[in-house]
Amino acid sequence: MPVLHHHPLSAGSRYVRLVLAEYGEEANLVEERPWERQEAFLALNPAGTVPVLIDHEGAVIVDAAVIGEYLHETRGARAGETALMSTNAAERAEIRRLIGWFLGKFDAEVTAYLVNEKVFKRQMNSGSGSEPDAAAIRAARSNVRYHLRYIGHLMARRKWLGGNAMSLADLAAAAELSAIDYLGEVPWEEDTNAKYWYARIKSRPSFRPVLTDLVRGSPPAAHYADLDF
Repeated sequence: MPVLHHHPLSAGSRYVRLVLAEYGEEANLVEERPWERQEAFLALNPAGTVPVLIDHEGAVIVDAAVIGEYLHETRGARAGETALMSTNAAERAEIRRLIGWFLGKFDAEVTAYLVNEKVFKRQMNSGSGSEPDAAAIRAARSNVRYHLRYIGHLMARRKWLGGNAMSLADLAAAAELSAIDYLGEVPWEEDTNAKYWYARIKSRPSFRPVLTDLVRGSPPAAHYADLDF
C-alpha cells in the first residue's frame, strides 16, 4: 500500500487522496506539520512541502500535480483508459491548464491565505498570541468570489470543468474548495452553478474520507459534511 505524507487541510494532499480513491486505492496517511521541518521528512522532499507519495518499491513522488499525473499513468489504465483524463490531446491540455489554475492560482490567491492565517499560524505559534493577518483574509475572501464565478462560467458551458467527463481538473478544484469550506469560507450564494457542481463532487464515495477530517483546535463548519448544504 502506498504511503502519503500529507496535512488534512493541505488542498494538494486532498487532491491526491481524491485521485487515489477515484482509482479505487487507499494509502497509509502520515500527517506532517511542514513548518516543523522534520529531518526525516526533508530527506524525502527537501522543499519540505506536502504532499509526498511513497509508492510501491519505494518510489518517492513529490508535488500534488505531479502525483496526480503519476497516478493516472500507473493506475489509470487499470481504471479505464479515459478515467480522469481524456484521450484527446486538446482536452488533456485543457484539463492540465485547469489543474494548474486550481492547484496553483486558486491555492495562492485563496486557500494558502485562509489556511495559513486561520489554522497553520495558530499551530505554529501556539501560545504566542500571534494574530491572523486580517488583510490577507480579506484578500482571500474577495478572490474566492472571482474563482467561484469562473467555475460557474465553465459549468454553464460544459458537463464538467474540463469537458464532458469528470477529470483530474474537477478533483483539483474540489480539493481546494473543500479545504476552505472546512473553515466556512466559501460564499456558495455567489454562483449556483458552482454550488451545484460541488454538490455532485461532494456526493461521490471518494469524498467521504475527506469529509471526516478533523483538525485539532479548528472544528469544521456546521455544513461541511452535509451533502444537502
